[in-house]
Amino acid sequence: MRRFPAVFDLVPDQVAQVVQLAGLAPSPRNSQPWRFRVLPHVIELHAAPSQLLPTGDPGDHDLRLACGAALLNLRLALAHAGVLPVVTLLPRLSSPTVLAEIRSGGHQRPDAEQIALYEAIPERRTQRRPLQPTAVAASIQHALRVAARAEGAWLHLVRPAEHDELAGLLRRLQADAEPAPLLAVLCTPGSGAKSELEAGQAWQRVWLTATARGLAATPLPLAEGQDIRDALSRLLGDTPHPQAWLLIGYGEPAPATPRRDPGELLIDAVPNSGHR
Repeated sequence: MRRFPAVFDLVPDQVAQVVQLAGLAPSPRNSQPWRFRVLPHVIELHAAPSQLLPTGDPGDHDLRLACGAALLNLRLALAHAGVLPVVTLLPRLSSPTVLAEIRSGGHQRPDAEQIALYEAIPERRTQRRPLQPTAVAASIQHALRVAARAEGAWLHLVRPAEHDELAGLLRRLQADAEPAPLLAVLCTPGSGAKSELEAGQAWQRVWLTATARGLAATPLPLAEGQDIRDALSRLLGDTPHPQAWLLIGYGEPAPATPRRDPGELLIDAVPNSGHR
């Protein structure tokens, strides 16, 4: 097994655990399009676009959404290890494949919410079966909205009056999509690569919040449907930029998907290919 370098006063086994948990994030077709470079004082999150299928992600929207989710996992894992992570998205002087740099801002003790989200990381699954019609309590819906806001995003939970029109858009995106107790649209104030990375972190925080409260979720990223995103923006008031759907409810336990060994996620040198 590959030996991990030490960083942020963490021993190699702790660093391996952090990278392993980051690698449990959701990604299109389980492509896991992320890599990590561990240097003495920084961890770099790199895009690995070669891991994605050649079609289906115009502009790398879903890649950045997935890498943002991996970044949220990384932050939670570092916090659990006592490190206060300080993140720079799309650092200007770095390689084009670098999506984020993570440094230590000192030591911290994780709070109860961070611990709950950390513990939900290995429990999170993509639900591929229909969700049960059981209603989701208002208190949980509020917690999901709060989770999105914590990452600078907005979670729109579809109201009954909007359901028919939004459900029609959903069927355009995925013809066999099943109804769910909660149809949620994750939005960000802006658009572009940085907003997509921020959306990925919010997407994962909402999903982990749902998991921690016994809910299941089916993701429907919006990369392939710019016309649908435009229609959503008009329906939601033009201001927000829709980034992803989540169908949320109660479901049967789902199996875990295979994951790469953490050592396979490490890189020693910066890739030559451009990306951003």
